[in-house]
This record gives sequence, C-alpha cells and structure tokens, in this order.
Amino acid sequence: MAVKSTIIDKEAVNGVISLLLEAEAAADDETSDNPATTATSAIRVIDAFLVPKFRYDSIKKLFYEHTGSLPIHGDASAKAALYRDRFFLLFQRLSRDQHFSKPAFSSELSHFGSCEISPIQSLVGQTGRRWVMGVISQLEDGFLSENTIVVAEGEMLVEGIFQVITCGFPPLEDREKSLKVLAGHDFFGGGILTKEETLRLADLEKKAVNDMFVIISDVWLDNEEAMGKLGTVLDVFENEEVVPSLFVFMGNFCSHPCNLSFHSFSSLRSQFGKLGQMIGNHPRLKEHSRFLFIPGPDDAGPSTVLPRCTLPKYLTEELQNHIPNAIFSSNPCRVKFYTQEIVFFRQDLLYRMRRSCLVPPSTEETDDHFEHLVATITHQSHLCPLPLSVQPIIWNYDHSLYLYPTPHTIVLGDRSKQKAFKYTGITCFNPGSFSSESTFVAYRPCNQEVELSAL
Repeated sequence: MAVKSTIIDKEAVNGVISLLLEAEAAADDETSDNPATTATSAIRVIDAFLVPKFRYDSIKKLFYEHTGSLPIHGDASAKAALYRDRFFLLFQRLSRDQHFSKPAFSSELSHFGSCEISPIQSLVGQTGRRWVMGVISQLEDGFLSENTIVVAEGEMLVEGIFQVITCGFPPLEDREKSLKVLAGHDFFGGGILTKEETLRLADLEKKAVNDMFVIISDVWLDNEEAMGKLGTVLDVFENEEVVPSLFVFMGNFCSHPCNLSFHSFSSLRSQFGKLGQMIGNHPRLKEHSRFLFIPGPDDAGPSTVLPRCTLPKYLTEELQNHIPNAIFSSNPCRVKFYTQEIVFFRQDLLYRMRRSCLVPPSTEETDDHFEHLVATITHQSHLCPLPLSVQPIIWNYDHSLYLYPTPHTIVLGDRSKQKAFKYTGITCFNPGSFSSESTFVAYRPCNQEVELSAL
C-alpha cells in the first residue's frame, strides 16, 4: 500500500489492518485441511494489561477510548475514577432497560410500570416513592465501601434518611444489544471484526467440533501425588484420536503460599522444568496442543493485587525450553476462539464473597452459592466486586476485570466444589481443585459444552 505523505492518518492505518486481516484469512484457508493448525491459529490470548480502556461520557452519552498513560501506581483521582467508571458502566446499561427508561409522555398511563431513576441529590424535600441507584456502603470505624452497585426503591423520611423498601442488582442486558450500542469499540481486546469476518469466523467455529480445552486449577508442582495424577491426565489425552487444542493450567502452582516466608524459588523453578519434561514426553500434545499458564492468588509475584502479572520468567524459563509454545498470561486473562469470548479468573472468590456479604442471598430461586456468585458478577459486570480493603485492585486497570459486554463463557478457578451453571445464556464453570479433589473440566467451545471430569 503506497503512503503519499510522511504523516500517517487513520485511513492509511485502516488500509494496512485490512491487508493484514486478508493475509490472515488466506493463511487460515490454506491451513483448513489441517485441523490442528487451524485450531491453534484460532486461539488468541489477551493479557489483562493489554485490554483497551473505555470511559463513558454522561453528557454526550457515549463511550470513548482512554489514550493516555496508565501508570501502575495511580494518583488519588484514579481511585475516584474507578468507582465513577463502574457506576456509569452500569447506569448507561440500566438507562436502556424498558422498566427504568424515562417515559415518553408525562401522563399517568406512561408512568404505569415505569421505574425512572432519580438522582440522589434530587431526593431532598421530595415525598413519595423513588428509585435510586448507588453503591452499598456501611459505617464502621470509618467509611467502608462495599462496592456492590444496587437499584433501590424507597422514600425520603423527614429525618433525611432514605428508607429502602426493595433492593436488587441492576438488570442484565443482552450481549447483542450491548454490542450494537458499542459498535466500533473493542472492549474485549480481541480486535474489531467486520460483519463479513464475523460470519466467516462463526462458520469456522461451528465446524470446529473436535476442538477441546482442558482446564486444570491448583496444579501443585511440589506435590508428588498431584504430579502423578497430572501425568495420568496427559497420558489419556495423548492417546485420544484428536488431542485438545488448549490446556489451561491455573495456579496455585505450589502447595505453600509464595509469600515473604517462602524461600524455595530455585526448587519451584526446577519443578516447572520437570512439568516441561512431562509435557515433552507426550509428543502429540507437544506438537498439536497449546499450553496456557495463569497464576493463582498465592503464586509468586510482586503483590496480591489484581490484575496479577504473569509468572516470573525466572520460574518458567526451564519449562519454556522444553515447551517453546507455552503461553504465560495474567490473572485474569481473556481468550478469543474465533468469535467466542472466554474469560479466565483464578481466585477463591466464593469464600471471600460470602464473608463480605452484608445480607444473606434469597433462597427462593436457588440455595446454590455458586449460582448466586455467578449472578452477582454478571449483574455487576465485574469479576471481583469486593471492597478494595478485602481485595486490592490496581486503580488504573480495574477495567480489565469488567464483564461487559457479557462474554460467552466465564471460567472461575476456585478451590470450592466443581460446578457448572448456565445463566442467561452465559456459560460459567469452576473446574475445582485438581490437587485436592482430582477434578478438572473438558470444554468444547463450538457448542459451549462443559464436561465435569475427575480421576
């Protein structure tokens, strides 16, 4: 493509991107006869620190991409922006809901069934029931924010207290509806596709009936029993007619927390090397499968703050010598398989959410705690809606934990019991703890089938 000026404009960049996409499509067509090659080229891993950041302009009522720097150590305004951005993300979604949108005509008939949100500042001096949206908080020794955003119906008392009558999460929005509003914006980080490209990839995705992901959480490399069980799993898949496209190993990778009292890093490095040797002893898996490593909450790293960066190169160097195509990503991380968006998150979230719960969840529809957890994170459009005092988050990278638009699949690596649950079309599952319970999951992305497995 000829460039007519030393200044590169948007048109020239788009032209180059189009050429690259065409070249990629041609390469895909050439390798379509080789299922293994096609599957591995269809998988794209997105690190949390590379996810694009968008902010909502409440005046213009549109999203714009943040193009400035994102320092790890943000200033005080970054913390305020974290809460503001979360609120506006859900507020703009709520404003499109038919029950909460402003009536077209100010008549009694138009108010029937309408729950228009009132700004907090407008409640002063008002009587009658009103609907508000805000963040749950409680007063203890200081102001402790509980982070959960709710919609509440109530009325203002003369004492200046808003008495809540009913309270709940902001309603979910269909993924397709969100995508129409966000046309041209890449929230997931997998790149923007044209309608033709999306249809072509969706067709390839449906045909990928043999593709399978194997997800294993809590792979304790220092535990001989766990490594023996992992060897058995690899042996089984080595002898399958079609090997898995992707193995996802989620931490923790050590039975002991890698904190300041941990002094066996050289031993852990050699254990990663042994894992590389074990995988290398399975030639079909080594050649045709890809291996993704996601750190756990107690793995080695600069801190326990989210998102967590990749495992230190010092620990993984020997493994990578044996398995050159191994991928080391952040926690959480995102995977795009053709058109399907999958989010992986390793955190003992269920236990921590239950501990931080202010009001016990209703058991009217279900008493399953995992189902309540899935409902919470999807309605909040956030992987970890815990107080920052309970789970610190890098202020400038809070957007990497967003679940908006809702992904197709959410994988929650948790030490709690293995479980799968489909909620409003979103596939969610927990593979369980492999080292403790010998459980893992085989997932087929073409039809979002989850096979709960155990030794």
